[in-house]
Amino acid sequence: MAKLSLRAVQKLTCKKRDAWWTVALVDPVATRMLIVMARFDFITPNRVTWAALFIGLGSAGFFLKGDTQSLVIGAALYHLSFILDCIDGKLARLKGNGTVFGGWLDYVFDRIRVLFCALALMGGQYLRTEDERFLLAALAVVFLDMLRYVDALQIYKMRMSMRAKIEKVTEEQREAELAAEASRADEEAPKVQFMEDLLRDNPEAEAELLKQAGAGQVVDLHAQFRHRFPWYRRVRQALLRSRIRPHLISGIEFQMFIFIVGPLIGHILMTVLVSAVLMGIFELIIMYKFWLSTRDFTEVMAELNANAPSTSGTISPHLHRGRHRRGVPEQILADAELLNPQPEDDPGFQPYPQPYTDQPYTDPYEPPVRDAWPPPYAQDFPQAYERPSDHGAATRTQIRPLYTAPHTHQPQQHGHPGE
Repeated sequence: MAKLSLRAVQKLTCKKRDAWWTVALVDPVATRMLIVMARFDFITPNRVTWAALFIGLGSAGFFLKGDTQSLVIGAALYHLSFILDCIDGKLARLKGNGTVFGGWLDYVFDRIRVLFCALALMGGQYLRTEDERFLLAALAVVFLDMLRYVDALQIYKMRMSMRAKIEKVTEEQREAELAAEASRADEEAPKVQFMEDLLRDNPEAEAELLKQAGAGQVVDLHAQFRHRFPWYRRVRQALLRSRIRPHLISGIEFQMFIFIVGPLIGHILMTVLVSAVLMGIFELIIMYKFWLSTRDFTEVMAELNANAPSTSGTISPHLHRGRHRRGVPEQILADAELLNPQPEDDPGFQPYPQPYTDQPYTDPYEPPVRDAWPPPYAQDFPQAYERPSDHGAATRTQIRPLYTAPHTHQPQQHGHPGE
């Protein structure tokens, strides 16, 4: 691989926005290590991920000892593990050899490292002091780390879902306009743009100017938040000039405080408490901001649907094929295939058994009725009754039930009933 300058590696591998701990204490070391590691082909992103896990487990071993020297060594190893955890992604972006499995491996190993280090750090302190508060602190650290990353993934998923719905409705309106105006069929209409993407590419620009200068329709899902907190824009721009994201206390800072700052200063419980409170405050802000985004999304969808009603979100007609559903259109119920289903439509269909009519049945406790024929209820089962063709015969066919058990011996009548 050709030799790259430090500035070129930083431009190719560093994120546009990152945690302040990563920007200040990780990237300056990680990019210099990356220049050396990228020269060797046997160093792959997945192997760097495995190395970060093993070093992190090594720091957990020192945390478990609990003495001051071991805590310092454990904190240093944890920071080295986190640096390698950042290098694997940078190496994948630099060489272009990242994989989906590697991304999953990186995420899972991060959770394993936090779990083992939290149990080892708090467990070691509990063994030394027998203070049960360390056990509660271990539970709190694991729970908050899990909550942070699960909530982040879910919010990201919902944001992508809102954007996909807006893009779908906008695309449907565009297709309707192109169908109405055949002269514009060959023209490519501008796609919908989102304000957060424009601000990410132009962090120092004004939102209103970007909206006016947008080539197509610009959708702003953070309008209410910026309107309620106008000072946020200035703080955000100041932070982005240094590549620092506004979420100052995230999962990264929480881990670094617990596993590096706390062991170094020797006040682990106080560090856990302060870190938990700060991260909780920032998480509530993120949730509040997301709630305002959902309100913006509702207004945008209402405006789009008011301009041109869309079929997105409605139930397709073929889903009403079940006749047991209420409110089914009559034309669907009038379908001949639904009104007259065939046995082969259902692989598990079994027809009802046919009545056994090969042998006459005689009730031994009731004499045959000869005066009234057919019986008054014979019209309900016309095939179960038949009139003998020989009117002079001494006997006639008796009433037979529709179903009788096969191979059943029928009792014969001898004499009068009751004998």
